[in-house]
Amino acid sequence: MTAGQAAGRLRFASLGSGSKGNATLVSDGETCLLVDCGFGLREAERRLADLGLHPRQLDGLLVTHEHGDHIRGVGPLARRHGIPVWLTPGTWASGRLGELPDRRWITPQRRFAVKGLTIDPVTVPHDAREPVQFRVRGGERSLGILTDLGHPTAHVAEAFAGCDALVLECNHDLQMLAEGPYPPRLKRRVGGDWGHLANGQAAALLPRLGLDRLQRIVCAHLSEHNNRPELALETLVPLLDGDDSRLDVSCQEAGLAWQAIA
Repeated sequence: MTAGQAAGRLRFASLGSGSKGNATLVSDGETCLLVDCGFGLREAERRLADLGLHPRQLDGLLVTHEHGDHIRGVGPLARRHGIPVWLTPGTWASGRLGELPDRRWITPQRRFAVKGLTIDPVTVPHDAREPVQFRVRGGERSLGILTDLGHPTAHVAEAFAGCDALVLECNHDLQMLAEGPYPPRLKRRVGGDWGHLANGQAAALLPRLGLDRLQRIVCAHLSEHNNRPELALETLVPLLDGDDSRLDVSCQEAGLAWQAIA
């Protein structure tokens, strides 16, 4: 059980989110999962410790796709601490994870369980081999982890409707991307249908998911060059009638402390 947590209550935290590394923790007090690990081994261990966890307390690692900011620490952490890793065959076929001591397959759209947590892997439009994002259920509550998608498809909106909390990509501001330092090819990739969500796209998606039920909305995967936290928050807060108490940002360096879902 994670420190200070009652069994059965779903909660989540972030080790950090952005182009230099992403990792999200989900726990119900009995089962604890790490979704992605884009930080090197020592940095991942340090960030886990800051959140009150030792890697051997993890029941599994879930991998969304093979980009380095999501998998850099997956293999090293799994090998050192004997953690099982769930991933799609396409992600494994990228050849970027190295040997894994306990490899388990994810079939997109096929629900599976890790002890007390139930996971729905959802196919998303992103420029990777077989990318998925996750909806994690514990008891009567669910957390959606939804980053790294180029545009919000009807399939994605349906799969994440009715979540109690959401970690949502707000990667870039369109004007900052257009005027920023990226070369034209990279700008097209980031802003394209297989890249990353802009603030405005995230705002357009939220009402389709059901705002009334959402207790926590966390802006994630913000670009350090093409976005600012205040821009992401300013885009979303009008959807909540100006009440920003449900909003937060998972930043690259500090991540996000444990958030409880009531």
